[in-house]
Amino acid sequence: MVVPSEVDEDAAVAAAEAEAGGPLSPEDMVLLLARAKAEAVLTPEIDGLVLGGDSAFVLDGVTYGKPHTPDVAWQRWQLQRGRTGKLYSGHWLIDHTRGSTHSAIGEVTVAEVTFSADISDQELEAYISSGEPLKVAGAFTIDSLGAAFIERIDGDPSTVVGVSIPAVRRMANQLGVFWPQLWNN
Repeated sequence: MVVPSEVDEDAAVAAAEAEAGGPLSPEDMVLLLARAKAEAVLTPEIDGLVLGGDSAFVLDGVTYGKPHTPDVAWQRWQLQRGRTGKLYSGHWLIDHTRGSTHSAIGEVTVAEVTFSADISDQELEAYISSGEPLKVAGAFTIDSLGAAFIERIDGDPSTVVGVSIPAVRRMANQLGVFWPQLWNN
């Protein structure tokens, strides 16, 4: 079941940066938001594992989230076309059984994404017009329309989708959950 959280991401990051006395690293930011999202949806009725996630894309040392508008998506694609950046995905897994939290664990994964250099402006206009890149970190996907514009991924491809399945398995194992038990639940 997917339960969207109502976390104010900008406020959460601003508060953490004020407490830290400076900007968060991409790793710290995605883990902070993954944890906030997982904790935000907890209710006593939940009996099982709760996973929160967040992603950010880094190019030239600048961290990018969702572009939200076509103009911002266009600007980002002008920067990343033909280049390589890093996609960070934060995961926070909570063991919440019998109405309470027993344990929780987090992990950040990273994958390098290389974009095609020969993407035409017309292709980008069509992609941005689809609306897809407006809602995702880095303004691209690999599991839908944007996949055609990705030359290479170095690292776990599911990290780029936003949930590293190998990381979730590792975290579940560390919480004492046998991964195959989750296959049919």
